[in-house]
Amino acid sequence: MPTRSPQPQDVTAQAAKAAQRHARAHEIADKLLGRNYDALDERAQKVARHMASRTSLARNVATDEEQPPTLGQRAADAVAKFGGSWTFVGLFGAVMVVWVGLNGLLLMRHQVPFDPYPYILLNLFLSMLAAIQAPIILMSQNRQSEKDRAAAGHDYEVNLKAELQIMLLHDKIDALRERQWAELLDMQREQLRLLGRSAPDGNSSVAGEEDPGAALDSSGTADQAPLPL
Repeated sequence: MPTRSPQPQDVTAQAAKAAQRHARAHEIADKLLGRNYDALDERAQKVARHMASRTSLARNVATDEEQPPTLGQRAADAVAKFGGSWTFVGLFGAVMVVWVGLNGLLLMRHQVPFDPYPYILLNLFLSMLAAIQAPIILMSQNRQSEKDRAAAGHDYEVNLKAELQIMLLHDKIDALRERQWAELLDMQREQLRLLGRSAPDGNSSVAGEEDPGAALDSSGTADQAPLPL
């Protein structure tokens, strides 16, 4: 099935979106980190880009490896895992007990042990085992240290992104609160203006209603003549 070649409009739209995300990343760096985008380290720039594009940053570092481990690396991990287990300790102790017991049995029966005390041959084997095992375990520890550094770097990126998002939320909440306060003040001014406009009309109407009654009372009182005695 033939693949669809990108249209010029699609390329232009993608370029515009990329430029917008880049500008947004610069704005985030200047506003939240207080530094220029180009002056940030690689991890901070990565966080700014992810925030600008609103994409997820979290991933599983344990399974996210650039290339699969080699045979030597897998063997080193297996040796380190076995050498640091109680199984190895138990087998190592059992071999030493069998070695010493067998030499003691041969000494009692035949007076000719194959490795007499102080067990020089056993010490030689133990020294060779330690000489081979130590660098293999160190190789595994180096790989584990690299994984730990990658995990720590990823944790730093996630924590930095979370902190910047919280700062953005605080800014949005503050801006929303200021806008609401401004709207409330505008509503209060409008209400006061309406009250100020309706107050004179209300006073005049009330005065008009009271004046006729007062006039009638005054006129009635004036027209009445005193009764003769």
